[in-house]
Amino acid sequence: MRTIEEHESTAVNPVAPWMGGKRHLAKRICAIIDADNNHKTYAEPFVGMGGIFLRRHKQAKSEFINDYSRDVHNFFRILQEHYVPFIEYMKWKITTQAEFARLNKLDPTSMTDIQRAARFLYLQRLSFGGKVDGRSFGIDVTRPARFDFTTLQPNLEALKERLSGMTVMNMDWSDFITPIDRPSTLFYLDLPYYGHENDYGKDMFGRDQFEEMAKQLKNINGRFILSLNDHKEVRKIFHGFEFQDEQVTYKASTKSGKAKKVGEVLISNWALPKT
Repeated sequence: MRTIEEHESTAVNPVAPWMGGKRHLAKRICAIIDADNNHKTYAEPFVGMGGIFLRRHKQAKSEFINDYSRDVHNFFRILQEHYVPFIEYMKWKITTQAEFARLNKLDPTSMTDIQRAARFLYLQRLSFGGKVDGRSFGIDVTRPARFDFTTLQPNLEALKERLSGMTVMNMDWSDFITPIDRPSTLFYLDLPYYGHENDYGKDMFGRDQFEEMAKQLKNINGRFILSLNDHKEVRKIFHGFEFQDEQVTYKASTKSGKAKKVGEVLISNWALPKT
């Protein structure tokens, strides 16, 4: 009989792009996580739009997602608790640069939770490169409009279903790890790249926190996988952990469209399998 720890789940596509969303490494990382039968709890301290969490094919007995961003937390909570009024609020929106500019100027704290969630989703769908801080209106002549509710709604429905049974939190990453840490816990950490700490907003993550994280991860009971850009300071800070080198090809954001290879690393406190 299949146990709840081995429960299969349908992979879900993220409903909006997210800078650093791991689309290029998702297959590799998800394969590692899905192949592991030793964890009963799965947790992500930096979930963003769920680029790894949602693409997995196995559902752990207990699952926790967290993001320090109030917009991210509010969006997932609204889908869990107020799905119908959220859908009604969103269904007539279309892609316009004027609406993007208007919403981008608004203070989200002045809005209702449903309005704030709608603003966040709209801006992320239309933001160039999935940028979170310093958003600009993205134009792509190779595809239809980025905000098409007729194609978006099925993905929102699938996301709502996938959120059932999980715990959504809005905490500092360190405070999130501590109460969840057990020998049977597997953490995946998709933190900001070294040298790009402010890409998700000012004061969201400081450079000093890399060393704090390395110290905390040395003493956890569970296991972790951490993804970062390959940088000499990253290798120095996380010295003593397992490293796997990865090559990722990104399409340059220029008219030439030339591909660019970038070095990234997977860091862990256990030997990652070859998948």
